[in-house]
Formats: sequence, C-alpha cells, structure tokens
Amino acid sequence: MLMLNKAAGVFYKPSRRKTYEFLRSFNFHPGQLFLHKLVLGIETSCDDTAAAVVDETGNVLGEAIHSQTEVHLKTGGIVPPVAQQLHRENIQRIVQEALSTSKVSPSELSAIATTVKPGLALSLGVGLSFSLQLVDQLKKPFIPIHHMEAHALTIRLLNKVEFPFLVLLISGGHCLLALVRGVSDFLLLGKSLDIAPGDMLDKVARRLSLVKHPECSTMSGGKAIEHLAKQGHKLHFDFKPPMQRAKNCDFSFTGLQHVIDKIITQKEKEEGIFLIGRVGKISNPGLCLKIPVCFAGIQKGQILSSAAHIAAAVQHTTACHIAKRTHRAILFCKQRDLLPQSKAVLVVSGGVASNLYIRKALEIVTNATQCTLLCPPPRLCTDNGIMIAWNGIERLRAGLGILYNTEGVRYEPKCPLGVDISKEVGEAAIKVPPLKMKI
Repeated sequence: MLMLNKAAGVFYKPSRRKTYEFLRSFNFHPGQLFLHKLVLGIETSCDDTAAAVVDETGNVLGEAIHSQTEVHLKTGGIVPPVAQQLHRENIQRIVQEALSTSKVSPSELSAIATTVKPGLALSLGVGLSFSLQLVDQLKKPFIPIHHMEAHALTIRLLNKVEFPFLVLLISGGHCLLALVRGVSDFLLLGKSLDIAPGDMLDKVARRLSLVKHPECSTMSGGKAIEHLAKQGHKLHFDFKPPMQRAKNCDFSFTGLQHVIDKIITQKEKEEGIFLIGRVGKISNPGLCLKIPVCFAGIQKGQILSSAAHIAAAVQHTTACHIAKRTHRAILFCKQRDLLPQSKAVLVVSGGVASNLYIRKALEIVTNATQCTLLCPPPRLCTDNGIMIAWNGIERLRAGLGILYNTEGVRYEPKCPLGVDISKEVGEAAIKVPPLKMKI
C-alpha cells in the first residue's frame, strides 16, 4: 500500500480509491451529536499498530491495537521491513475498528493526531502516509505527535497532575528523565548513553533462550525476565550498577549486558560439557586417561539451571541503576526550585514502567524524597493509540502544533526531547544518599 522514497524522504501516497472506500464504510445513524473536541490518534512508531478516539474530557470512546510481538519473537527481534509490512496490512482495519467502536463518524473528528517522531523510519512512514491521506480527504487539522511527549502526558488523562512534574520514560527504545513544564515544554535532565533498558532486557532474554521456557514462550523479553526473576535470587550474582561514580542523571546499560553475557557463556560451558569418543575398560585404576572434551553450550530447547538467578540479578541491578539516577534528578530539581518542595510528582511511563519490581524500587525513592509516584496502568505504559489521541487533545486545548496545511510534513526517526540541561545536572554533582532496596 505504501512505498517510501528514501532519497527524497517522501512517500508515494496510498490509493485515493482505497481511502474513499474506507471512509464510505462508515454508515452511522444520524442523531448522535458531539459538542466537544474529538481526536483520532494513530500510533505506528515501532511494532504495534494502534488507534483510538478520545474526547476532551478524557473519555476513551474507542480503541484498537494489533500487536506484532508474536511475529518478532520468532525472528529474535524487531525486523524493520517486517514491522513495516505488518503495519501496512493492519492499519486500515485498526483505524476502522477504533472509529466503529467509538460510534464516531470520521466527519465528526476535530483533528487527527499521529506519531511522527521518534521511532523506526519504516514504521513511522506507514502511519504518517495513511494519516495524511485521511486528513486530505476529510479536510481536518493534523497534529504531529512526539512519541515521548505522548508517554509523558498520558498520566494527565487519568489524574489531575499539574505542571511542573518529573517524568521518567523507560522503554525498549528510550530511557530519559525530564522535567515537564507544559504541554510541549520539557527540560531533559538525563538520558541513556547507549541502549535502552527494555532493549537490554530483551537481549538478555534472547541470550537465555527464554522463548524456549514453557512459561515464557509467549512473553516479550522484558516480561519473561520479570516473570522468571520471581523464581530466582537477586543476589546470587554480584552485578554492579553502572556509572556509580558519575554524578549525573545519565544511564548506561551496554556494560551490564556484556557482563551478563560473559556469565551466561560461562554457565553454558559448565552445564553443556559432554564427552566425545568411547572409553574402554581401564585395567589400571590409577591410570589417568586424557579424554577429548567438547564445550557444546546449552542445546536447543534447554534452559540454564541458573536462568532464574540471572534474571533476578539483572532486574535488581537495572532497578537500582534507574532508581539512583532518578533520585538525583529529584534532588536536583528541588535544589533549583524546579519542583515543589512538597507534593512533587514523579511520573513513570513507557513499556519498562509496567515492570512492578522497578516500580517498587522507584517507590522507595519517592518515599524517601516525599514525592508522589504515579504510573499509568500497564496497558497505557506500552505503545497505544490512546496516548497519541490524548496528546492531540492536549495540543488542541493549548493551541500548539495544529497544522491546517500538511505540505512538507516528515517523520523523524531520531528526535531529542525538549531542552537538554544534562550538562548542568552533571556540573551540580549532587551526591545521592544510599537507600536500602528492600524489594
């Protein structure tokens, strides 16, 4: 349906006939009147095709999502061309389902909001092309959405959270701390210097072959780690949290992943030894025979006996690292009067925010700093159309970023969030008092 011209950075538009037929499929009975703002949100930044219709009071009128998790588990990770094709195959159905459930006709929409940054280029392209075609046919305003801003503001759909507040966004593609001062006013305090925590946990899960574990076979890598960790001991392996001497709010997970990879390799050798060749009768009991040995590693379908301990240890170390950087961010913001001294709010969102162990570690931090910890429900922590539609509502109400002419609109696979003041945070060199992580 959609083709990307990489050289020009633009799209071949989908067939107008298909879009027209799509719009004609809506045949609602007259009489239902919507007097408030309605936004259709479309999300295709990574591996989930999602759409939702939300009104300005926060009511979710309809939503639909198609998850690609099962496909990507088989391929051992997200393959961008595969994700793109799956988005192409499902986007029309998902949008139609969200609209049909909401009982909202496309003509009644106030605007269409779509993720345009950051994310996988091929995935973003599908959602943007489909949305621009809809906007063109319906003559509606278009609201381009920053994926991370949407995650940050989702909490305001559910709670009356006033600006400013601190947000920690942790997912498979991102890890950052930011002060949210307004709908599109962010100060970046720190970010991951390499990979995101969700990506690291996924890699460890694949290295442990957890997809072969009967209890974890249908789970994403991060979910599998969290599930198996309940059966292990977090201190069985002594993994040190990264960047302990760096007095800033940045994160790093690559080093931890390499350490864990070495441990797994060592354990594979210990548990995968087998002998080659036949051993004849030994007439002399004192005779020492040199027998060829092959280090085979764990065979297909097998799981390390220490897998649960490794999962528990990596989850605990990750939680401690995230908690300490977040603790410093809270102290910095309070020192600079960027957050209220009392009743400050920490919002945690993104896919990894659904990890209850990491949430408990952050709760220890907020209790120690007299802050309130707020997390969206797990289904709103992962990518979804609701957060995109709600961000569209927020922007409509604030009168920010509403486009009536979409000429020149492009997606941005890489895009920073807000104004980066992480250097200033590092220069403050705030010492974080130790906390007992009794989780």
